[in-house]
Amino acid sequence: MLHSDGGLRLWIIPRYDDVRAALFDRRFAQDLRRAQALADSQVEGVNLGTEITHMLSSDPPDHTRLRRVVQAAFSRKRVEAMRPMVERITLELLDGLDAAAARPTTRTTTATVDLVRDFAFPLPILVVCELLGFPPEDRDLYRNWSTAIVTQEGDHTAFKRAVQEMGSYVLAIADRRIRRNDRPADLLTELLAARERGELTDDEIVGMVALLLIGGHETTVNLLSTSCLALLRDPGQAAWLRADLTRMPRAVEEFLRYDSPICMATTRFTTEPVNVGGVEIPQDEFVLLSLGAANRDPARFQDPDRLILDRQDTGHLAFGGGIHRCLGALLGKLETEIALTALLTRFPETTLACQERDLRWRNTMMLRSLETLPLTLH
Repeated sequence: MLHSDGGLRLWIIPRYDDVRAALFDRRFAQDLRRAQALADSQVEGVNLGTEITHMLSSDPPDHTRLRRVVQAAFSRKRVEAMRPMVERITLELLDGLDAAAARPTTRTTTATVDLVRDFAFPLPILVVCELLGFPPEDRDLYRNWSTAIVTQEGDHTAFKRAVQEMGSYVLAIADRRIRRNDRPADLLTELLAARERGELTDDEIVGMVALLLIGGHETTVNLLSTSCLALLRDPGQAAWLRADLTRMPRAVEEFLRYDSPICMATTRFTTEPVNVGGVEIPQDEFVLLSLGAANRDPARFQDPDRLILDRQDTGHLAFGGGIHRCLGALLGKLETEIALTALLTRFPETTLACQERDLRWRNTMMLRSLETLPLTLH
């Protein structure tokens, strides 16, 4: 048990079996409005972010209704149909890396690129832009909003401002489409059609877009950058993968386990007393499920702190589980498989352009996220 900076008492569940069980246990609720009321009854001044309404902050029946609206867009068939688009964006970004690598900053130094800024971030955000029909030139706006929302610490001002700006932006695009009777074949059009059918409110459309913009790129950004770092740390595993790049889907599953891009699931609260591993968590307590710790649990995975790309003991929890399992899991894996395969093919001898101790990580408990990853490409 621990206390947050705001004084809210939190229980952390770290072991694999307990985390997996809790992911499927409806006694661990996620409805954010109920959670906020509970927090208000325990400590003054804690804001859990009720300004955004989306699937991860709701329970059935609202969760069921919201997920049903977008679930078809992330089916296996629809995701596989995105493959040519993901491959095109990947190759365009690699061409940009190629050009940057050919321009040393001085006559005596080798050019470096920042994999996060130049590749890992733009790839998934450009995919989400195409999925939603949003202008790709605004991608830095989306990243700034995402950072303000997922890294809020103490001061809630930046969070509120980001939510307000994003909400105004989304509704302005929606209103412009309605006025012009512009209905391209994208996900925003599907959301607006659901609003017309009475299935979504304006706030729910904004929340859905926020979840897709943030969740749709944060996981892949983190996974791409930490996977590259893991390969740079372990030349033996990197050589095994380069020897046969058709092994990539299997490798991605291990990358997800080894450095879970979402290391802490969204906050839950107990609706009745729950026994976890012999410890009773009382009713009305806040609970954090540590996906990262569960994926390194030695009781579940052999030699869990080693990267083993052909690992036999599979079954990570990087995408969560139960009704709140990540909707975009298939898309995130597709993006990562395509991106890493293309990157290792184009630049097979890449090296880290700084000391690992100098790498900076984003200040957030939820994400395992590098700020930058400077590389020298070969």
